[in-house]
Amino acid sequence: MSNHLSTASVGTFGEFGGSYVPEALQKVLARLAEAFDRYKDDPEFNSELRGYMKDYIGRENPLTFAKNLTKQAGGAKIYLKREDLNHTGAHKINNTIGQILLAKRMGAKRIIAETGAGQHGVATATVAALFGLPCTIYMGKYDTERQALNVFRMELLSAKVVPVEKGKGRLKDAVDVALADLVQNHETTFYLLGSAVGPHPYPTMVHHFQSIISEESKRQILEKEGKLPVAVVACVGGGSNAIGAFAHYIDEPSVRLVGVEPAEAASIAEGVPAVIHGFKCYALVDENNNPKPTYSIAAGLDYPGVGPEHSYLKASGRGEYVTVTGKEALDAFLNLSKVEGIIPALESAHAVAYATKLAKTLPKDDSIIVNLSGRGDKDVKQVYEMLNKKMNVD
Repeated sequence: MSNHLSTASVGTFGEFGGSYVPEALQKVLARLAEAFDRYKDDPEFNSELRGYMKDYIGRENPLTFAKNLTKQAGGAKIYLKREDLNHTGAHKINNTIGQILLAKRMGAKRIIAETGAGQHGVATATVAALFGLPCTIYMGKYDTERQALNVFRMELLSAKVVPVEKGKGRLKDAVDVALADLVQNHETTFYLLGSAVGPHPYPTMVHHFQSIISEESKRQILEKEGKLPVAVVACVGGGSNAIGAFAHYIDEPSVRLVGVEPAEAASIAEGVPAVIHGFKCYALVDENNNPKPTYSIAAGLDYPGVGPEHSYLKASGRGEYVTVTGKEALDAFLNLSKVEGIIPALESAHAVAYATKLAKTLPKDDSIIVNLSGRGDKDVKQVYEMLNKKMNVD
């Protein structure tokens, strides 16, 4: 965006985060931040939120001991935090139900969102239908083709799905168009952003609503093991499932926080500090400081940047960020399906792949929590085609 207004002292994590947006959009975001600050600790708001978490989403979800995977790895116990069992099949619904309750209180007449793999689009369309609000989802044209099932699910839920053809037709391009829509229609429109990215207050809001994941898993692991895990492992694209999985362990220095990026789109591992989409983070940029095209077999991880809080966790040394290849993720997808009877999302399979390797190096009385961010229904057709066409997934 042009005409950046730098307010980097707002919503920062070390040098990362902030709000680098045009003045017109800054006013919209300031109103959103004010509403979030007003309601996040409001008893009535939180009572309504917890009610939907329990009776609509189906929380709390289990922390499942993956006994066969653990035996196969031959090391630490592997536990799966089952976000795949949420209504709509992923962690995304935790955030959308929170933001739609804010939108309702702010008098929004219309909901918009971006989506990559389609899970956030489905979760947004779901809550928009629940609250009777019209909904437009922007999705890269390439992603609409490889995630056609989720496109149909969004349309079943009465959302309008707009394929974005500009750029490479992927998640980054969908975000660009959604932000432009918000600037033009801010008086009536609430932008329900799906990941822990974007200008303030979005990263803080998404952290808040997704922190239910680690709130539950911390209690659950203490009940099962009597001690904290040695590591929490989660896949990272923009970083919403990972920040939710890490949140209640950040102040527990004995617990390693391990984010797993696709080797083909490793924003933290290979990126540099840069401003994209109105915030500062580690990002993959070209010589002109523009976001580079990225590719991952998991559409939800196909983003050239990462959340500012993850950027800070990396820079401060509190978080560890590693990569796995598309082939490793595909192998983990197939293996978890065969040995545990659980088909993970391709995104989540990245975390499973690394956690399995990590478990091998640790004592058997230690435990690891893997955030299983979503189920793999959406990916079965894509995996079928990859296996039958012997497509290159590296």
